[in-house]
Amino acid sequence: MIPRAFAPAPGWSPDGHRIKAELDYSRGPEKTWVYGGLRVRYGIEITTTASSRNSVNYQQFLQKVEDANPTGAIWIVTDNLSSHNSKSTREWLQDHPRIFYVFIPVGACWLNLQEGWWRLFRKAALAGRSYCGPNDIAQATAVATAQLNARAKPWIWGRPAPPTRTLRRRFEYRL
Repeated sequence: MIPRAFAPAPGWSPDGHRIKAELDYSRGPEKTWVYGGLRVRYGIEITTTASSRNSVNYQQFLQKVEDANPTGAIWIVTDNLSSHNSKSTREWLQDHPRIFYVFIPVGACWLNLQEGWWRLFRKAALAGRSYCGPNDIAQATAVATAQLNARAKPWIWGRPAPPTRTLRRRFEYRL
C-alpha cells in the first residue's frame, strides 16, 4: 500500500458514469507492507505492518504469531517468497521448534485459506481510501483487523452449499 497525499478523484462524471481511479504503483520510500496470519479454526487474524518486505520483518511477524499462540504446534502455510525461505529465516525457525512450514505450490494461491480473508480485509481497510503516511495505514490495518476479528468464524475450504428453496404456496388441481 502506498500513502497518497492528494484527494481522490470525484466519484461520478458529468455524464453519469462512475470514474475509475487508475492504480498507482511505485517503489518509493513510503511503501508499507501488511503481513497477516489466519487462525483457520477460529477465523482470528493477526496482522502487522512493515516498511519493507524482508526476512527481518517477516521474522518479527512470526514472533508475533508465536506469542499469540502460546501452546501447541503452529503450522504456517505460505508461498515461496524469498524472505519466507531465506537462510536467516531458516536459522530463526531452528530456534523455534513449534513452528512448522508448508509451502503451497507455485501458482496455487487458492489452496491458501488466507486469500479469502485478504479479500475481506482489503475491502474493509484499504479499498477506496487515501492515506497520508505509513502510520495511517497501520491504524487502518489495526482497526479493520479488530472489526473482522469481532465477527470471526471458522474458515472452511470451498463454497457453502446453496440454500434449499422452499415453496411458498403449493397448489393442487383436481378435475
